[in-house]
Amino acid sequence: MKTHNVFIVTTIPFNVDLISGLLWNLDIEGITENENFLTVYANQQSNLNKENLSNELTKLVKENLIESFEISSDVIEEINWNEEWEKKFSPIEVTGKIIIKPSFKEVENENEKLVITIDPKMSFGTGEHETTKLVLQLLEETYEKHKKVLDVGSGTAVLAIAAAKMGAYNVIAVDNDEWCLENGLENIKANKVENIVQVKLGDINSITETNFDLILANINKNILIEIADDIFRKISNSGDLILSGLLVQDEEDIKAVYTNKGFRFIQTKKLNEWIALKFRREI
Repeated sequence: MKTHNVFIVTTIPFNVDLISGLLWNLDIEGITENENFLTVYANQQSNLNKENLSNELTKLVKENLIESFEISSDVIEEINWNEEWEKKFSPIEVTGKIIIKPSFKEVENENEKLVITIDPKMSFGTGEHETTKLVLQLLEETYEKHKKVLDVGSGTAVLAIAAAKMGAYNVIAVDNDEWCLENGLENIKANKVENIVQVKLGDINSITETNFDLILANINKNILIEIADDIFRKISNSGDLILSGLLVQDEEDIKAVYTNKGFRFIQTKKLNEWIALKFRREI
């Protein structure tokens, strides 16, 4: 029977998107997300071990992206990956109006809520993580005026799809991960918004269009600081900006950077230790 190495990874804070993004760059076969830890699978021929996994996580500590981590390991027999994934992913009521579900699950929608179908595979953004929920909540509150939208670091394209289903007529989702490109294309087709949403491989500087009346960026503090000037150039006068992937302690630093660039702070939303911030570009 074929066996696999299994690593249990716990971090403080538990940033699912950040840690998963790091792990998928390693020689692994799969990840399952649990309430407060990730289970990482690698085959016996993989060069992944506790030492080099620890080295990678230590880099995040040095960059102040996480405070600490723990790793435990085991060996198990062959797993049915699809079965494991399907057991972990169920429909999620993200807000009072938005439900995110996988393609293999059906939901009762008596109140005609906005239903988004997402099969995440190897990219990130199922709606379970606080940062995704916070962006969707802010998007839901102010979507009427947003017709041209840019989603930076789009992952599964869940935010771009939500914007399209809320009435945007031109949405671009961009991510520098090839898995995200493939998964995003699959998800926009599943939601029948491929005539509205373009999924592109690259970063914000790969996008030639400007004058977006809404930009979404659910990434992390360091990258959000790096691309502040690029965001300002891409957004329209009086355009809205929603930033997430942020911890509570990041708020003042991000507000200082973006207000200095010419954005007016509008609102903070908080869920557990995570926040999303809304800004508006001043004319």
